[in-house]
Amino acid sequence: MASQVSEAKRAKASAPEYQGALGSLSVNASLPEVLARGVEELQAAEQAGDRREMARCGLAVAEAYRRLGRIEEADRAWKASYRAARSDGHEGAMAWALWSGGTLARQRGAFALAYRLLGLAAEMGERGGDVVVRGYSLAGLAETGRIQGDYEAVGRLHEQLLAEARRRGEARHTVWALEGIAQMHRNTGAYDEALALFEEAAETALRADDRRGWAWALRGIADVVSVRDGQVERALSLLSQAEEACREMRLSSALAYNHKMRGNVLYRAGRYAEARELYARALEEFREMEEPRGTALSRLGLVKARARLGREAARSAAELAELRSILDGIGLRHAREMVDKAAAELGVGPLPDGGGDVPGGGGPVLPASGAQALRAARVEGLR
Repeated sequence: MASQVSEAKRAKASAPEYQGALGSLSVNASLPEVLARGVEELQAAEQAGDRREMARCGLAVAEAYRRLGRIEEADRAWKASYRAARSDGHEGAMAWALWSGGTLARQRGAFALAYRLLGLAAEMGERGGDVVVRGYSLAGLAETGRIQGDYEAVGRLHEQLLAEARRRGEARHTVWALEGIAQMHRNTGAYDEALALFEEAAETALRADDRRGWAWALRGIADVVSVRDGQVERALSLLSQAEEACREMRLSSALAYNHKMRGNVLYRAGRYAEARELYARALEEFREMEEPRGTALSRLGLVKARARLGREAARSAAELAELRSILDGIGLRHAREMVDKAAAELGVGPLPDGGGDVPGGGGPVLPASGAQALRAARVEGLR
């Protein structure tokens, strides 16, 4: 294992979405800094009539807006980047803009749109000879399927992308793939495997000076040591370290997920009042950035904490039924199991039918476009 990651460990993480005049920006640059520089350089490119540079700078602007949770501005920015790239006839830049749009769609819970945009980005990246954007787009497809819980469809793709990232010495993508595989192991109860991979991801990110990837890995480690070992203080300490990194870079989404995980750790420890406060905080943060998945999951934690603190069973059951419908509607494969498990844990089941069931019951939730995109994804095409 050590030999496999040695190249990624030696390499410094880069941010290929920062291009052109912004190519010198560090992967750890704070998002307000990226946004300010990006807007300045975008205006200069517009004045010069340089459409390719407009596309490159617009991409960085779009990604800064997205990561800051400024959704509508991010949506306008990636589309403007795409139009500039298209007018210049540059397929690689068009692919990067589509990747940004697809990533934004996933963040907003629009999974069918995410599959379509990321699939187009992968195809265009291949046609344009940009192996990096093709790899990022394939990774985006894999992550979208993983978030939906379709592990069978995306597990192999995660493994292929990990092998490719290691071969190319791409530390940032190595970390991403390790964390994705670790998360699938954690969600299926393989805690030992998950912890080993999260720890490897943290070490790789640290050596590559990738503070974003390091913060996400620490969150994963905290989750596993909390659920597997009951190590509350260690988990909280890890989350505090990760939070510091998130605040330095102004990673709004990562910070909200950190707060939700802190709520999970406190809830498992029976510290329900503290958990309630953290879930409420995360809920407010997710609502502010219009992220439906994080919003629903924070609400689920909040319902559980309130029930433990004496909320009447009927109100808890009604809200759980509503959340089951919402999560089903988003397209999260394990939503029904997650909510029904909470109802059983709290003794408020069986739940009334919320009217939001996915037709066909427990079948796959990938839309046709998503399934086609994943079938078409071939890492061999990265060469």
